[in-house]
Amino acid sequence: MPAQQKKLIFCTAGVLSLACALGAAAAVGTQLWVRGSVLCSTGALLVNASGPELHKFIGDIQYGLFSGQRVRQCGLGGRPSHFSFFPDLLRIIPASIHVSVILFCTVLIVFALVAAGFFMLNAFGSPYETLHGPVGLYLWSFISCSCGCLIMILFSSEVKIHHLSEKIANFKEGTFTFKTHSEQFADSFWTILVCSLVHFLNALLIRFAGFEFPFSKSKDSGTITGAVDLMY
Repeated sequence: MPAQQKKLIFCTAGVLSLACALGAAAAVGTQLWVRGSVLCSTGALLVNASGPELHKFIGDIQYGLFSGQRVRQCGLGGRPSHFSFFPDLLRIIPASIHVSVILFCTVLIVFALVAAGFFMLNAFGSPYETLHGPVGLYLWSFISCSCGCLIMILFSSEVKIHHLSEKIANFKEGTFTFKTHSEQFADSFWTILVCSLVHFLNALLIRFAGFEFPFSKSKDSGTITGAVDLMY
């Protein structure tokens, strides 16, 4: 492939990696990971609410990795409140999973920046044969893509399996019991998915630029080596 086309491909991959790093950093600091609604089951059972009356007992909840907000309704109007995971909710959430999600987000941002830098080095500099070359490009893209997948798996398990929204809604609630009415992942969660797909696309761009996979060997080189061995 001509050098100009390779430069264009590497520049494109570098810009995509940089955009992923900035997008992931913005996603980590927002409260747009989960949106949903919670039902005040205690109040609804007391008055046997159904139909239109049930809406008076449905509140909203929204949170990210560090903080969030909720509006709890039990037929007497909404009670808005804000909360933070550290240190308010640290005792009721699966702390090891939550910290792991934040850690992998940090690794994703760092290695996306590293990948962007190495793509630019390969586009405008003289690439080395090891970490600056195809092995490094595949490595950084693979690490970033893997971290994005792990973030989605861990956070999904925290929300769905460990019922994170219900634990947050019932935090410091002694009288009423809240249950999840509806729940969906929001923009920041899907940003991490896009970042993972972009890094997978970058790996394809590396292959498209003419680089062989690091673990592949040329058949011709093997044949020549074998012939040399027979001579000696």
